[in-house]
Amino acid sequence: METFDPETFGLLNAHDYDERNDPGTTEAEVALIQEIAGSGDVLELAIGTGRVAVPLAQAGVNISGIEASQPMVDKLREKPAGRDIPVVIGDIAEVSIDGMFDHIFLVFNTLFNLQTQREQIRCFENVSKRLREKGTFLVSAFVPDFNAFQSHQRVGIRQMQQDSVWLDACQHDPVDQILEFQRIHLKEDGLRLVPLRLRYVWPSEMDLMTQLAGLRLKSRWGGWDRSEFDAASKMHVSVFEKAHA
Repeated sequence: METFDPETFGLLNAHDYDERNDPGTTEAEVALIQEIAGSGDVLELAIGTGRVAVPLAQAGVNISGIEASQPMVDKLREKPAGRDIPVVIGDIAEVSIDGMFDHIFLVFNTLFNLQTQREQIRCFENVSKRLREKGTFLVSAFVPDFNAFQSHQRVGIRQMQQDSVWLDACQHDPVDQILEFQRIHLKEDGLRLVPLRLRYVWPSEMDLMTQLAGLRLKSRWGGWDRSEFDAASKMHVSVFEKAHA
């Protein structure tokens, strides 16, 4: 999957992204981000189809976005509240947008779409440059768990209905921290393959990467409900603050 680049995810998933990728936490995400952002200027990295940005805009939040995939933005524009959200087409590692922001966020594991540690650090560095004094950066992501893997691979059921099944086949490269998925959609009318390549980051690694970029950890929870983050947590919601110069 060496050709999996920032545009690939949207090209493969835009047409049914909202139907296939509902984490069930959107309301809680919107509430927490709105509370943290307050009345400030907000930027979402990888705004996608606007799952989080649209309800924030409807709530009166001044939000802009960056997205690598034009097809994903086209889906955003189909939603009435998504038509006027300013969006720049570009790489989230570059954060190439004009202006400064009080709060920036990157949710639903999308940091891991950046394929190397260097790209991920560059993203944090550019986020830091776009944050005003005391600005915050929120990241949500899964905590890697390899209990179900054997010989660095696994196959599991992601979704199953009466007339279809969605399987996940995954290979793990522990040296480069790469997960390569092949998502297999089996239906009565045929088969569809949707690849995905992620470079995962441990929470402790993220803390060091953000520290190098001039950010410091302010809060970390084990979920959008602000549950305690501990050894059993399957994901984390981390808020970083721009450190004083």
